[in-house]
Amino acid sequence: MKASIPKGTRDFGPSEMAERNYIFETIRSVYKSYGYQQIETPAIENLSTLLGKYGDEGDKLLFRILNSGDPFSKIQLEDFKKDEAYNAESLSRAICDRGLRYDLTVPFARFVVQHQNEIVFPFKRYQIQTVWRADRPQKGRYREFYQCDADVIGSKSLINEVELVQIIDKVFNLLDINVAIKINNRKILSALAEITDSKDKLIDITVAIDKLEKIGLDAVKTELQNKGLSNEAISTLEPILTLSGSNEEKLKTMYELMNGNNSLNKTSDIGLEGINELKSLFSLISQSNIRNTVEIDLSLARGLNYYTGAIFEVKALDFEIGSICGGGRYDNLTGLYGLEGLSGVGISFGADRIYDVLKGLNKFPKDLHSSTSLLFANIDDEAISYLLPVVSELRNAGVNCEIYPDKNKIKKQFDYAEKKSIPFISIIGSNEISSNIINIKNLNSGIQESFAKEDISSIIHFLLNK
Repeated sequence: MKASIPKGTRDFGPSEMAERNYIFETIRSVYKSYGYQQIETPAIENLSTLLGKYGDEGDKLLFRILNSGDPFSKIQLEDFKKDEAYNAESLSRAICDRGLRYDLTVPFARFVVQHQNEIVFPFKRYQIQTVWRADRPQKGRYREFYQCDADVIGSKSLINEVELVQIIDKVFNLLDINVAIKINNRKILSALAEITDSKDKLIDITVAIDKLEKIGLDAVKTELQNKGLSNEAISTLEPILTLSGSNEEKLKTMYELMNGNNSLNKTSDIGLEGINELKSLFSLISQSNIRNTVEIDLSLARGLNYYTGAIFEVKALDFEIGSICGGGRYDNLTGLYGLEGLSGVGISFGADRIYDVLKGLNKFPKDLHSSTSLLFANIDDEAISYLLPVVSELRNAGVNCEIYPDKNKIKKQFDYAEKKSIPFISIIGSNEISSNIINIKNLNSGIQESFAKEDISSIIHFLLNK
């Protein structure tokens, strides 16, 4: 049998894990600096928790888990036939009660409702875990991948949105990735459905708009037409999809459109509310020392049903890939589980795509690939006994070191150090033991020094100043 893994998943060796942990630790450090606390939720959720939260397309991408035992024992397959074919959705619900989580936000809302008496509101949480989607694998799109979420729930203040933009900016500055932070407001998208007499097609409109960059304007217009929008309605939407200029110019054009200057002469109060929120948000952002580009993108839709206010998406400027971070405001996600009136806002970093960007741009730090700073060579048993207390003290002091386990040729031990990118090696023989010293060689510079066996602080100083 050929060894393999499912399409859309990946193995990660020690080198890749060092690079991935660099991403996770960078994001985690920034989250913590803004007062976010870590939680975790199960990989498996009840399907009743997940279904209906991501739209029809999202529901189709849920990995479902067969009920334990014989899930078919209590059902009649004939009951699920329709026009000589099985109704796959109904059958799936009959034999599957659980599924793998699709994202971290919906499980977070469930967590908040279940633990509402244990947490302090507004609650700022971060979560770094795997999610799964039954998607078609392609470049930058996987079936199993990590998300790195931060959400604050229990506050409607725009300060939360501003802080999330600052977090995005800080993380990508630390990772040395140039990005564009794109912002829209879901209320404006709702207004577009309103002023085109298409309120019942809000989801169709947002899903189509969300594909604009991927499939182009003409294809989006065709999709809208296929969903039943009139030519007049599509003509009203087109200036939004092709809007350009500064953020201020975009807001001015949108204000006029929402205030009746459109082909149907309709106004939209919710659209004006969304525009005012964007104005306030960008006013705060302008005072926040953001280094990366922040721009209004009115074609940005983010096709998740639960967003109600500001929505975010981040694109790398120097590497071709999909969005590497996104999120938005949701006003009543916890209401789906019985806790009404809690507004939240959050973002999610796509760690796997960020990994691909850093790899493609060769921007991982060069010293990530060794977890070991110092290798002690193994040349005789007496030396090992001599070294063990030194190794123990160094490890207690925070130095990552190891003893080569086998008495092989010294060249093989040097090769081992080179392949693992270990920067220092120590070779102890009878002369060093009789003199009570430790010899350490810097394999990069070739410099070698000797230290008294008890002088741990000097050894550490030498290792740190490589």
